[in-house]
Amino acid sequence: SQMPHSHMPLPSFWTLMEDTVQQSGAQLRTFCQKFETVTPSPVSQPLNPAEERKVLSLVSRHGPDKLYQVTSNISGSRDLDLTLQRGQIVALLQGMDTKGNTSRWLVDAGGPRGFVPAAKLQPY
Repeated sequence: SQMPHSHMPLPSFWTLMEDTVQQSGAQLRTFCQKFETVTPSPVSQPLNPAEERKVLSLVSRHGPDKLYQVTSNISGSRDLDLTLQRGQIVALLQGMDTKGNTSRWLVDAGGPRGFVPAAKLQPY
């Protein structure tokens, strides 16, 4: 009874809530799209010796055409997802996940292997 919408009939309340959730979802999608376009691509930086060895190891195991650079930080949220930092170099193992989803790729990060969003990788 203390809620501001407690006087509304239940069908009207649910319609209002659905509209609010849809509007919030649209705003979030717009924000994410703007954020992705505003975030600059990684700048090529000299690799430290450990990273250079890792890249050379990835090249020798997978070839130079399989190397990709992470364009923005990735926080793995599901099982087998990797958490990677912007600028890291990975090697593509498979262009899809185990369910055939091509928006998640299986990569070798020079030790750990797991899935990452394909949209956050660019050819190195």
